[in-house]
Amino acid sequence: MNIKFASKRPAKIDAIAYAIKKDGLDDADIRLEQSELIRTAAKAARFEGKAGEIFETFVSESGETLRVILAGTGKGKSANLEAAGGATVAKILTSGARHLAIDPLDLNKDDLARFMFGAKLRSWRIDKYRTTMPENTKPTLETITVLDTDMESAKAWTDLAAVAEGVSLTRELVSEPANVIYPESFVARCEELKDLGVEFQVLGQEEMEKLGMGALLGVSQGSVRPPRLLAMRWDGTDGKQKTPLALVGKGVTFDTGGISLKPGPGMGDMKFDMGGAGAVAGTMKALASRKAKAHVVGVCGLVENMPDGNAQRPGDIVTSMSGQTIEVLNTDAEGRLVLCDALHWTQEIYKPEVVINLATLTGAIIISLGDQHAGCFCNDDDLAEDLLEAGKKSGDPLWRFPLSSAYDKMINSPIADMQNIGGKGAGSITAAQFLKRFIKDGVKWSHLDIAGMVWADKAGPLWDKGATGFGVRLLNQYIIDHHEQ
Repeated sequence: MNIKFASKRPAKIDAIAYAIKKDGLDDADIRLEQSELIRTAAKAARFEGKAGEIFETFVSESGETLRVILAGTGKGKSANLEAAGGATVAKILTSGARHLAIDPLDLNKDDLARFMFGAKLRSWRIDKYRTTMPENTKPTLETITVLDTDMESAKAWTDLAAVAEGVSLTRELVSEPANVIYPESFVARCEELKDLGVEFQVLGQEEMEKLGMGALLGVSQGSVRPPRLLAMRWDGTDGKQKTPLALVGKGVTFDTGGISLKPGPGMGDMKFDMGGAGAVAGTMKALASRKAKAHVVGVCGLVENMPDGNAQRPGDIVTSMSGQTIEVLNTDAEGRLVLCDALHWTQEIYKPEVVINLATLTGAIIISLGDQHAGCFCNDDDLAEDLLEAGKKSGDPLWRFPLSSAYDKMINSPIADMQNIGGKGAGSITAAQFLKRFIKDGVKWSHLDIAGMVWADKAGPLWDKGATGFGVRLLNQYIIDHHEQ
């Protein structure tokens, strides 16, 4: 979808949208011949300008029928403005309209950018495998013209547009089926980031064997798809920031559970078990696209977990790159095995002071939080607060859970250093405690369990049913607040 800015309304448009504040209908300067009729009709429909509220009507303008949309922006908070932009596009995306003009009325540059951000995010769909769609369900909207030529508005939008592109990459990676996105093709899909200045390093199976990544390789050994470790580095500081922020993502491109096989119903959803790696890749694209003045490395541990004759068995003991041994009691608790080696390698190579990992790690976090928050586990209170605040500001919300040595005894093994599952209770916490054992002393670390957030069973204000792109906005906001020069 093409988005452009113009000083006046184009001659040929199919629709025009106006951003209306809460209870601001009477004061809105709707510059149309039938503005009073529109205002009266909106009042009759009880339109109040609440966030995401939409009123739609049709008028005759210069002999042409014009679709008019009033989009409520509520009290003007960022989330309200994004919801208004998203609701506008959701209303018109498949309506038959091809060209939409947006009149921001009295929105300032930042509010306008947020409105457009919501519109851009909500416009994303993946239809490429749908060959028999009815015509009235196909997207028709091709162009949005924003009636504003302030250079500051365009600049504010440009930065958010880059973030939207990062979210789109994450959604694409998460949405694609496992026969399309697997470790090798995940890496290939991300190679477009090289053109933006992102440096790549890719480890194959032989390199990982030499490094002793027995935990990660144990997960992948049942698949014909070879594993990969992908490291992407963006330094927008010209070398001034010597130590990068490290982002590490779980990239299980498909998870059958291995020998501890998952139930058949719903297993197809496990194509999104690489949502953490997808969020890391999308964040790296967002940072590079907007030329962020930060030094960040994104590492993705990429495997497929399959149950063939060479697959890892319950009861196997593997040795991680750190030298710690793990008794694998459940092969479906595989994400932590991938992450522990990826985390150790990242710390060995980049010596980061702060590490954040993201993973669709446990079903237990969904039991706890549903699809409203991701779980946040952290060994540093200040880092936790910074991430929670970034979650509130960005619209990717987090909820903090405890870490405590009291939970360590639940993952102690009688014959190895640890086991990969605990008991029936505190499943998300024991998974975090497992990862914590691979964090070096002095490193500030947070584990984000995003299992309930990467996929939506119904449409939301900024996404259609399917991949949400969770994590990109959160990490981008955190980096803006705490790691950019």
